[in-house]
Amino acid sequence: PREVVVHPGGVGIALEGEDGKFFFVKQYRYGQGIVMLEYPAGKKEPGEDPLETAKREIVEETGYEGEGFVRLGSLVPTPAYDSEVIELYYAKQGAFRGQHLDQDENINLTRLSLDEITEMVVNGEVTDAKTVAMTFLIREFKNRGKIR
Repeated sequence: PREVVVHPGGVGIALEGEDGKFFFVKQYRYGQGIVMLEYPAGKKEPGEDPLETAKREIVEETGYEGEGFVRLGSLVPTPAYDSEVIELYYAKQGAFRGQHLDQDENINLTRLSLDEITEMVVNGEVTDAKTVAMTFLIREFKNRGKIR
């Protein structure tokens, strides 16, 4: 027998500001027992379209709407025991609408350039799977002209 965590799925969003810096959240992660630096992300509601989840979550966590969403791909973070699939998106910073954090969310925002976050990933300072994957994907999408 196997124990499997059934998960509705989630999204990760790389929101690039007008100055080329990306929005990141710092939050305590109970499973790891530490504060982690991550791209904004969130859980899908049952049956919710992942793009709609991304649009909702980016405003909730950063206060800004996203514009020109581009799907980067999917990530299966823990295939051995969890059904979760995270859909990954890139967007440009849109209008400010104000943060709407969930009651149990305690996050701090920071902004970093793609070079800064890449260096932190390579140095092992950032270990969140979606953030590692998204950083690589964003670099490649930019190199290939799929996002600007």
